[in-house]
Amino acid sequence: MSFIFTPLSQAHLDAVWQIETVAHSHPWAESMIRDVHSRGAMHYVMHHNNELVGYFYAQNIVGEVTLLNIAIAPKHQGKGLGRALLEQFLTLCEQQKADSAWLEVRESNQAAYGLYEALGFNEVDRRRNYYPSDNGKEDAIIMSYLFF
Repeated sequence: MSFIFTPLSQAHLDAVWQIETVAHSHPWAESMIRDVHSRGAMHYVMHHNNELVGYFYAQNIVGEVTLLNIAIAPKHQGKGLGRALLEQFLTLCEQQKADSAWLEVRESNQAAYGLYEALGFNEVDRRRNYYPSDNGKEDAIIMSYLFF
């Protein structure tokens, strides 16, 4: 499969918002999705066959990059697109000479956790009862990736 990765622009926001609302159990606020020029912004979209199929929002502050949000359209999940998007994220971090990459993932999102771990992220801490869930609260697992 071939993918095209481009920086997020205003033209992508409606498609990103559509994915955001169906891909996450607790989506970001629309105002956050539409804030494309936040401090240290490193936001990208992924196209396949002329369709926007995924995106990530990241923030690069002095070589420490935080992956803030990542999603693949549900109809395209389970096909390796998430891996390709995360690999592109890591490549961009390396190109920008990042020292480290950070993310947090819901404890219940075992598929994402497994992918992050397979690509070299390590669990470093937890935020107990951080995320709202259908059953109350769940932990946020903090993971890091170090570039050498």
